[in-house]
Amino acid sequence: MKILALMGSPRKEGNTDILIDKVINGAQAAGHQSEKLYLYDLNLLPCIDCRNCSSGDRVCDRDDDMQDIYPMIEAADVILFGTPLYWYGPTGPMKLLMDRLLPYSETDKLKGKRAVLVIPSAEGADACEPVVTMFRLSLDYLGVDIADVLLPTAYEKGEISGNVEELERAYGIGAAL
Repeated sequence: MKILALMGSPRKEGNTDILIDKVINGAQAAGHQSEKLYLYDLNLLPCIDCRNCSSGDRVCDRDDDMQDIYPMIEAADVILFGTPLYWYGPTGPMKLLMDRLLPYSETDKLKGKRAVLVIPSAEGADACEPVVTMFRLSLDYLGVDIADVLLPTAYEKGEISGNVEELERAYGIGAAL
């Protein structure tokens, strides 16, 4: 099975990155392949509602790094969405990526894929309700099933490293894929 991890945090080796790595470690221990992309390292343009993706070949023709990401998403069996909570939503690059999934709304290319949400926050799981709802509604519309959601409390860079229970849970999520 192929797993694509989309890292929406600006902090490498921060809480989101650590948790995504634990999920990946669990998946690799179960024999799965994985690839991780740092969205802050990529050039992602916003959707401009040009509607080119709603006709013809149903593809986005914006010239940016999403053109490389689309085939990776299509090849993946599971997509890990990792983002810290920013004002009760995802980070900017993660939201840009989500908006750019619009071409898939007119096709079944993502139908049957699974997703895992990893969203650490200073305020805990209850504060993540709006962003989880955004992901659930969007992914459901695209035919993607959410396999699991991890919403630990963590704020300072690397703080999650001291939370053995959440690290084990992240590993277990990956192993169960």
